[in-house]
Amino acid sequence: MIQQFFQSFNLFSQNEIDNLLTFFEERMLTKNDFFVKEGEKCKEIAFIQSGIFRSFYTSDEGKDNTYCFRFPNDLMASYSSFISDKPSIENMQAISDATLLIIKKEKIQKLASENPKWNEFLRIVAEQEYLELEKRFFQLQRDSAAQRYGFLIENQPNYIQQIPLQHLASYLGITQRHLSRIRKEISF
Repeated sequence: MIQQFFQSFNLFSQNEIDNLLTFFEERMLTKNDFFVKEGEKCKEIAFIQSGIFRSFYTSDEGKDNTYCFRFPNDLMASYSSFISDKPSIENMQAISDATLLIIKKEKIQKLASENPKWNEFLRIVAEQEYLELEKRFFQLQRDSAAQRYGFLIENQPNYIQQIPLQHLASYLGITQRHLSRIRKEISF
């Protein structure tokens, strides 16, 4: 899976990918474990081999607000913390048992200093993060909760049933009761 992920960028030779993989270490997380907690610095990037994660922040009233899900074959990091070296303003929590491949920031910096292809890769990843954020912003502004739910079903049909309803409702910006009505209207 991870080899195919890096091959999809059409930047690296097979030898470069094989070398890269030696820098990753496997980490297992159980349901409800955190990859990153609010207030901690993010000093690594994860490739999700299995499992589902949610990104959320806690409001001043103490309410969890889920704004993103991450699925297998995705990269994951508290990106603003990773690039700024400041504490994270978000939490990234496993909502199922998960297996990650982790690479430390120092190793990425070493690779980038030795091979300009890594700078190109990091630029592409930054652009993808921006595009994803923009898409999410416009979905929240333009689409109804039912449309956003339909988008999730269309793009992650194998995982949508594994997301707890309270996190799904929070992500959609609706109550669990409203989510139940939407689920009855939309057939799988």
